[in-house]
Amino acid sequence: MDRIRIVGGQPLKGRIPISGAKNATLPLMIASLLTDEPLVLENVPRLADVALLQRILGNHGVDVMVGGKRPGDGEYDGQTLHISAKRIVDTTAPYDLVSRMRASFWVIAPLVARMGEAKVSLPGGCAIGTRPVDLLLMALRQLGADIEIDGGYVLARAPHGLRGGEIVFPKVTVSGTHTALMGAVLAKGATVIENAACEPEIADVADCLVKMGARIKGAGTPRIEIEGVARLDGTRHRVLADRIETGTYAMAVAMTGGDVMLDGARPELLQAALDVLVEAGVEIAATNEGLRVQRNGAGIAPVTVTTAPFPGFPTDLQAQLMALMTRAKGTSRITETIFENRFMHVQELARFGADIRLDGETATIAGVPRLKGAPVMATDLRASVSLVIAALAAEGETLVNRVYHLDRGFERLEDKLSACGAEIERISG
Repeated sequence: MDRIRIVGGQPLKGRIPISGAKNATLPLMIASLLTDEPLVLENVPRLADVALLQRILGNHGVDVMVGGKRPGDGEYDGQTLHISAKRIVDTTAPYDLVSRMRASFWVIAPLVARMGEAKVSLPGGCAIGTRPVDLLLMALRQLGADIEIDGGYVLARAPHGLRGGEIVFPKVTVSGTHTALMGAVLAKGATVIENAACEPEIADVADCLVKMGARIKGAGTPRIEIEGVARLDGTRHRVLADRIETGTYAMAVAMTGGDVMLDGARPELLQAALDVLVEAGVEIAATNEGLRVQRNGAGIAPVTVTTAPFPGFPTDLQAQLMALMTRAKGTSRITETIFENRFMHVQELARFGADIRLDGETATIAGVPRLKGAPVMATDLRASVSLVIAALAAEGETLVNRVYHLDRGFERLEDKLSACGAEIERISG
């Protein structure tokens, strides 16, 4: 099991290239199941979850070819995946694969839409609360699928194809919206999705589907209208920049002080988080190259934040903000409304000397003058990177254990940070 060793106290200065968004890449790869023609995805990040999804798609008969290096490619340029689902040979997604990554459950929608049937194991993934799939199954039922659960598997059938319908989500769900979208594009007739998730990754997947011949209006708003088509074509699509990686590195710079250009970052994808950082005393400037983040001399001001669906403050940046607020001059409050059980990083941050009290879904963080390095353990993907942010500003050495969580969502994190002056290295074994 790899570990990451960090000696804190170095300001970050330089450039960090922002990778393609993991949360768009995974559903885009799954969308390849909707067509028998090749889908070419550019700017795909090199992540453990991407490699795992390649294996899952391969189990269905999908061929995935990774493009080689091209002239002018930089060290951190994303991969190009050539994905061909010409013949789907198996409509079962087995437990041993799906249990390792929740997003792989989404294959259920394109499989039943194109093949008329799917048998998919109930999911696993990050240990954040229950995160049920009931809204995904409700969406497929509204599109005419017959759903039953047997032996830990969901069996979905639509032997005569899916048909358009009205899907009204009782709460905003990203996974439900992806599922509904992928089912509806090949359904007969019109579909309306109400209370749809507005996340930029939903709009990115919809953009790709439209290039493939889908008829979609309103993606990125709470009401999406889809007119089903008989078949989709292949296309070429570039994955949008990762707003969570952008916010994570912006908070790392805020924590250590310094001056970093986040190359390729798009501020409109995370304006709520950037507004919070400005309130905390960080200087942020958008340029034609990306985002410049600076904190020189001024201390960190406390903030009060509640996570919310897009365009609100993202739950996927909550742990990172909490790490930053451990050093604020005053008391901060962070309320988590999206996932229950998403404060598992609190006890690990306390090992650095952080002063955090929990009351239900609200954490109260009293800033402390210094953090001290400690051995800590990653509990889930976003929590693990909050420990790295704390370690970058802590006195002495920190060892972060279980870094496989980091590799699921951050491409070459230690390389990107060390290039900006951080004392950070991966220890194998």
